[in-house]
Amino acid sequence: MKSLLTIDSWPSTHAAAAVLSADGTVLGTHGDPHHRYALASVTKLLSSYAFLVALEEGAFELDTPAGPEGSTVKHLLAHTSGYDFAERTVRFAPGQRRLYSNAGFEVLAESLEAATEMRFGDYLSEAVLQPLGMDSTSLDGSAAAGATSTLQDLLSFANELQNPTLLDTQTHSQATHVVFPDLAGILPGYGRQKNNTWGLGFEIRSEKSPHWTGLQNSPQTYGHFGQAGTFLWVDPALEAACVTLTDQPFGPWAVEAWTPFNDQVINELQNR
Repeated sequence: MKSLLTIDSWPSTHAAAAVLSADGTVLGTHGDPHHRYALASVTKLLSSYAFLVALEEGAFELDTPAGPEGSTVKHLLAHTSGYDFAERTVRFAPGQRRLYSNAGFEVLAESLEAATEMRFGDYLSEAVLQPLGMDSTSLDGSAAAGATSTLQDLLSFANELQNPTLLDTQTHSQATHVVFPDLAGILPGYGRQKNNTWGLGFEIRSEKSPHWTGLQNSPQTYGHFGQAGTFLWVDPALEAACVTLTDQPFGPWAVEAWTPFNDQVINELQNR
């Protein structure tokens, strides 16, 4: 796909991108598929999948209390616990506002560790990384933003997202559709959103504007971007996923580059 060559003009030392169809076919790839990149908040996609596996295994339930008083596992996954972005300071009552929170994911990891008596990194590896053959991926820090991975490994994960094998399809569907709808909030890097839609750990594009995906991405698109200059989206309407990794921290360059890039990718998908 010629659109992927665009990443060569971005202000990063290394960059890699790929597009994967829902049937598992790699439609295009550019850059070293084995170079390891810090994922930043794209880590939340991997951690969320581990939390969802834990739900199915009965380690906890969505309504299990976790976090601030009145908050549950579901609130933490959906960024509605009321926790501050980085600190365990409660800013809002649970379910009142979509307040994106790294602290909430760290509390979730601690809750899972208490329930399973396993380090979260070990649980993530056994529940998600090893089964998907993601041997070049590691969690080196926070469950919210501490993973390192490669394009090749994230293609395996993107394939899992489009063809779930580790989760029941009902769990997967619930996670990738909006929970706690009609909540306002700030989408980091893109400002206030009247309806800051989120699933269970997955950001849902819906009608957000501005946004890091393409203008032509469907409202059903889900995924995440990271401050390390990384993103992964799955668009069920297009029946395709896109993974893009750089080593240039997110900033104005990404706001300017990512939406046109994604629209070029979509144009190629629609015209193939």
